Amino acid sequence: MSVNLFREAGYSQVDIDKKVAKAYYDVFEGPQRVFFKVGDTMGYVSDIKNHDARTEGLSYGMMIAVQLNKKEVFDRIWRWSKKYLQHQDGPREAYFAWSINTATMKRNSPGSASDGELYYITSLLFASNRWGNNTGINYYQEARRILDAMWKKDGTGNIYNLINTEHKQITFVPEGNNYKWTDPSYHLPAFYEAWALYARDGHEQFYRDCADTSRVFFHRACDSVTVLNSDYTEFSGKPHATPWMPPGFRYDSWRVPMNITMDYVWFGKDKKWQEQYSKRFQGFLRSKGINTFEDQFNLDGSRPEFILKAGSVEKLRHSLGLVATAASASIMNNDKASLDFVHALWNSKLEPYDDGYFDPYYDGLLYVFSLMHLSGKYQLIKPQIN
Repeated sequence: MSVNLFREAGYSQVDIDKKVAKAYYDVFEGPQRVFFKVGDTMGYVSDIKNHDARTEGLSYGMMIAVQLNKKEVFDRIWRWSKKYLQHQDGPREAYFAWSINTATMKRNSPGSASDGELYYITSLLFASNRWGNNTGINYYQEARRILDAMWKKDGTGNIYNLINTEHKQITFVPEGNNYKWTDPSYHLPAFYEAWALYARDGHEQFYRDCADTSRVFFHRACDSVTVLNSDYTEFSGKPHATPWMPPGFRYDSWRVPMNITMDYVWFGKDKKWQEQYSKRFQGFLRSKGINTFEDQFNLDGSRPEFILKAGSVEKLRHSLGLVATAASASIMNNDKASLDFVHALWNSKLEPYDDGYFDPYYDGLLYVFSLMHLSGKYQLIKPQIN
C-alpha cells in the first residue's frame, strides 16, 4: 500500500512535491549539499561533521536516488563506493570499509558496518527492478555479489555473515566479537522481505525468518513504557554497553520508528503492535513537549548524564532528524492528534540551529527519508512490467 499522510493532513499535492524536491535539492545539489561529484562518472555522500564518507550515507544516498528516480546520482555513488570502499579480495571480499577520509582517500577502517551492506544490497535490487540491468551497471549482479559473498563468510580471518545465522539477526559488525550483538536501528524487516522476493538466491525462507525475528526483537528491545530502545543491544533486546558509551536512546535509535513504519506500510505483518508502538512513542515525545523534546534519553525517558557528541559538539537539542522520524511514525497512528507531528515536520527547516550547529548529513538524510515516507514516495520497488 502507499500512504500519503501529508495529503490527509491537508497539504496540496503540488506543495508536497515541492517540499520533497526542495529537501532533495538542499541535501544533494544546493550550497550546503553533502553529495559531491567526482569526475564524469562518480560521486560520494559525506558526513561533513566527521570529515569522512561512510557506507551509511553512501547507501542512503543510493536508496534516495532509486526511490526518486535519480539514476545518474545512484550510478555515481555506486561506482565510487565500489572503487574506493569495496574489498575485492581476501576474507572481506565484496564487503565494504565503512569509513574513508575524503581528503586523503585513506580508509579509516577496513571493517564493515552491517547496515551499509544492507542498504547497498536493497537499493541495488530496487535499481535492478526499476531500471533493468542493461544500462551500464548490472545492479542485480552487484547485489548478488555481496549476498553470495556474505554466505561464504564462515569466520575465516574473523569475518562473518552480516546476519548472525544462529540468532537470525543483523550483527553490529560482521567481525570478531561484534558478530555477537546488534544495533536495533540496523533491523529492517522490510528489507529482508524484499530480499526474499527479489534476490532469488535460494535463502528466501531464511530472510523471511529474519524479518519475523526482527519484528519480535523490537517488542523486546523497546521499553515497556516509553518504547525507547538502546542504541546497542544483545540479540535478546537487552541493552549492550560499549567502552565508548553506556546504554541509551541516541542518534542511531532515531531510525527505529522509521524502520518500523516502513515495515508497517510495505508488509503489514505486525500491525497491532506497531500501531501501539507509534501511540506510545509519540505519547512519550509529546510528554516532553512536541516542539521541545530533546534527542537523547535514558530508556526510562529521563535525561542522560552521558551525552554522545555529534562530531565535536556535545549538546542535547530538538534535532530535526528525530522530529522527522517521529513524524513518519504517524503513518501507524490513527489518532487524529498524531498529525501534530506531521505538521511539526512540515514546518521544520533544514537549516543551522540558533547556536550555529548544522548537520545536513544525518539530520538531512533522515529528513528526506521521512518526507518520502509521509508523501508515499518511499516504496517497495517492484520489477517493471512492460
